[in-house]
Amino acid sequence: MAENIKKIVEQFKTEGTFDNAKVFGDGLINTTYRVETKEEDAPNYLLQIINHHIFKNVPELTKNIKRVTDHIRSKLEKVPGADLKRQVMTPIDTIDGKGYVYEEAEDRYWRMFLFIEGARSYNQLSNEQQAITGGKAFGQFQKMLSDLPGEPLYPVLPDFHNTEMRIENFKKRVADDPVGRLKEVQEEVDFLMERSEEYKKIVKMGREGIIPERIVHQDTKFNNVLLDENDEILCVIDLDTVMPGYVCYDIGDAIRNGANTSKEDDPNLDNININMDLYRGFIKGYLSEAIDFLTEAEIETLAFGAKLLTYEQAVRFLDDYIDGDNYYRIEYPEHNLVRTRAQIKLLKSMEEKYDEMENIVKKYAKK
Repeated sequence: MAENIKKIVEQFKTEGTFDNAKVFGDGLINTTYRVETKEEDAPNYLLQIINHHIFKNVPELTKNIKRVTDHIRSKLEKVPGADLKRQVMTPIDTIDGKGYVYEEAEDRYWRMFLFIEGARSYNQLSNEQQAITGGKAFGQFQKMLSDLPGEPLYPVLPDFHNTEMRIENFKKRVADDPVGRLKEVQEEVDFLMERSEEYKKIVKMGREGIIPERIVHQDTKFNNVLLDENDEILCVIDLDTVMPGYVCYDIGDAIRNGANTSKEDDPNLDNININMDLYRGFIKGYLSEAIDFLTEAEIETLAFGAKLLTYEQAVRFLDDYIDGDNYYRIEYPEHNLVRTRAQIKLLKSMEEKYDEMENIVKKYAKK
């Protein structure tokens, strides 16, 4: 494998001499290697196999990431003391200029980035200061891309957060009941169906021009924020899902993932609630960076975004369970049902505290 990787690396415009490649990180989508060079003054690199079963249009994905990173870099070049090698991801071009290598024998696509030295990340928010940092990072990210010129980015995952479409697909799945599981989950189905019209709201607002489409990250887990040795923000990573969407998607995904008091598949529902300290911290950090470019209508969607993404994920888990578990990887037969119930419990917690959630947004929007 090392010799094969060396041949792949040689097709990129790298500096230094290839020394070795080691598996890096624990990503679930793309296999990643840290490529080390022999010379002390030569950089190291991050080499990835792109999961083209998920990201089917690799050329457009590659263009998206280059446009995004080039634009962020152009902003940082105007900031005194900015470290362009650490504060933005740097894609490495290929000798043929495509930006990726296709390995036909293995049906694999490869890409490369400059390795960001001295960076670290955390899998989960554990205190309010971390939540503030996460909010700031994604607020900065959206702000820097709010004036990206040219055509909209390519939608690498069309309808990724089109809740309206997901609800309609869910209704069809319930009607078909393909593996006979509906009788087990009627209570959960009823809960989600009763709220279905409410959760079509954001797509409708976008369609009617009430809120603008923005460039958003769409996978705002805290471990996608790289920090330096002092836990200060370096940059946002994992740019595969960066594409047009609405700002509340990023807020909602961050809160659903980061402000849950337990895991998304905890069978003990008593453990699951929204942590309001983490919610408050994230909103405070986010609005400290994003308030200048957001419209009033967008600000009014931020608290709702947390409910929206939690509702959507409950629909997706239950849809897959009713379908016989064909999409999400499961560890036991009821795994998707357990996930569904955990998301519903988190949503109920948000519904109970929704007035407080909205008041927090209003408080920091004024500042």
